[in-house]
Amino acid sequence: MKKTSLASAATVLALVFPLAALGDISGTGTLSAGGNFNFDNGTNVSSGGDISFTGSNITFVGSAKGGAFPGLTGSTDYASVNSAVAQAAGGIVTATPIPTSGLSAGSASGSILIIKTNGGNYAKALVTALSSTSISFQYTTYESATTGGGPAVPTVTDILNNSSLIPNGFPNSGVAPSTLFVIHGTGMASATTVTSLQNPSTGLPTTLNGATVSISAGGKTYNPGLYYAEATQIAGVLPAAVPVGSATLTVSYNGGTSTPLTFQVVQSAYGIDTYDGNLAVLQDALSAQLISYTSSGKANQIVLVWGTGLGADPSDSDTTQTGSPHTINTPVQIYVGGVQVPASSIAYVGASVYPGVHIIQFTLPAGVPNGCFVPLAIITGTGTVSNIATIPYMDGGGVCSDSYYGISGGTISTISGSTNTSEGFVAVEQLTLPSVTGSGTTTQDIATASFEQISGTYSFTGSSSSEVSIGGCIVDELITSTGSVTSTLTETGLNAGTVTVTPPGASPITLQGIAEVPGIYDASLPANAIPSAGGTFVFNWTGGSGANSVGAGSASVNFISPLTWTNQSASATVTRSAGQTYNWTGGTPGTFVVVTGNAFSLSTGATGGYTCIASASAGTITVPAYITASLPAGSGSSTIENSSAISTFTASGLNVGIAFGGVVVSVNTTWQ
Repeated sequence: MKKTSLASAATVLALVFPLAALGDISGTGTLSAGGNFNFDNGTNVSSGGDISFTGSNITFVGSAKGGAFPGLTGSTDYASVNSAVAQAAGGIVTATPIPTSGLSAGSASGSILIIKTNGGNYAKALVTALSSTSISFQYTTYESATTGGGPAVPTVTDILNNSSLIPNGFPNSGVAPSTLFVIHGTGMASATTVTSLQNPSTGLPTTLNGATVSISAGGKTYNPGLYYAEATQIAGVLPAAVPVGSATLTVSYNGGTSTPLTFQVVQSAYGIDTYDGNLAVLQDALSAQLISYTSSGKANQIVLVWGTGLGADPSDSDTTQTGSPHTINTPVQIYVGGVQVPASSIAYVGASVYPGVHIIQFTLPAGVPNGCFVPLAIITGTGTVSNIATIPYMDGGGVCSDSYYGISGGTISTISGSTNTSEGFVAVEQLTLPSVTGSGTTTQDIATASFEQISGTYSFTGSSSSEVSIGGCIVDELITSTGSVTSTLTETGLNAGTVTVTPPGASPITLQGIAEVPGIYDASLPANAIPSAGGTFVFNWTGGSGANSVGAGSASVNFISPLTWTNQSASATVTRSAGQTYNWTGGTPGTFVVVTGNAFSLSTGATGGYTCIASASAGTITVPAYITASLPAGSGSSTIENSSAISTFTASGLNVGIAFGGVVVSVNTTWQ
């Protein structure tokens, strides 16, 4: 059992507040250059507040953060951004200043900003007028509920499947009966950390560290057994008797009871346990050895996957360990690297000895594309898709090798789990994207480089689950949290000195550092910098001085000749239940094609995306229906990228260096 989906360190991005927030304030504001504004009380201030207008940037004060809402402009879109959407858009907020050069103004087409205030509230702002001397905006701040005297009232922000952590608002969200759940919030229990899990052999308590959870559904109230309870997280087992449909949740602690939170109880929704990034908890059924980067799964190997969410299990106790595991009558489909496991190869689907913990035993199929990040998907019931975890898979087992990332399982294992890791990244890309100002597209050639040190337990896959091996597809499903769980990673930019890139047959071009984000360098390349036939770009950096620096080094990017996306128009509107096909011609032999889809729902705030990888020589790739069906209905984009194989480089002060080149074409997509 785990506390979050990434056992090393990650931000849990999942939140659903009641749509009616208390104390919302709305109004208009105007700032002259040098002025500040406080969104928590709607006033101009001489210092402090949440934002400061410099004339060329909007900067953030104190712990406030913000960002421009991508793809939304004008008063109509502004009206659609409610409390839930504003909070869900928290994934775009950073402390990085917003350049005003990238903003539009006016009630019809003005940029929409999202701000997280120093008071922890979310605000939206529509830019109505903008010049080098002043900025005007319309705003609404969605304030959190507060209490007067007496004991503090617990707050609850969500209840999720403990293993998948799929946020509410997605087609495959919800918690099934007999499932391990996790609740996020504040002030919910006396403990501040989880010292140990409660022992189900003696029975899970219904009150723990002063906390009691009450779930009301179908006219009855249930108090689930709890594995642990702390101030910001509570985990337990949803009782088998809770009926499918709408339910409400409250947490009581220290004389106070939280505002009821509504959530959906579903028939089944399996969550795969993961560790070390997005690696599935998968065991060899005979030896019990974990499948890992140095001990890959292989064809015809019998394995056990651990998770939760098969559905109601009335044969078991909700609180006490059982000595006789048994099947749970839930239909299951399993896909490994896009290859379906035959029904005859699924030997067991059911309970473990622990309340709420469900295991599935099956045989890994043959014909799975080899790699270190082969996707594993489990579909239950009538089509509910699990979180997509990954496994290393090689025909002969052993240490995995990944042709797309150009990395081996040994290297991944060496850097994963380290507490101080320095990494470098260089890339050359040609981007053809929909115009932000209207119809048509814009094309830009860019070179980028980044160097950073990561302090805290490190995973090669970082805090996302977008890494996938060739031949597979993976999904990210996010709704941004207000921070009930925070990352333990600290990222520090490294000074690389002067960074240049030399295009084929041309003079070096100096990349400019970004003052607000140390360690990041970029440059727009001339229109003729990337030859139509491709070529080699050479990065060089002189190295910096001082503690946060990287030594001198170089890296090469073998840029590719572009492909032609032949069925772009088919991605203008995509029926999620039918899958999606990309066709292309051209592309450099031996390279790869990466396709991505992103969807955003205004009504729920759900933001989902997939990533699939194929060989350029394939000429086509079909994103399976079970992948696209996981995305929310709404607006977004579809993108195709022809990329070189990722290569690695070394430099003094770096544990890992990655280089690649790519041609990217993106179109707007309506997901229905």
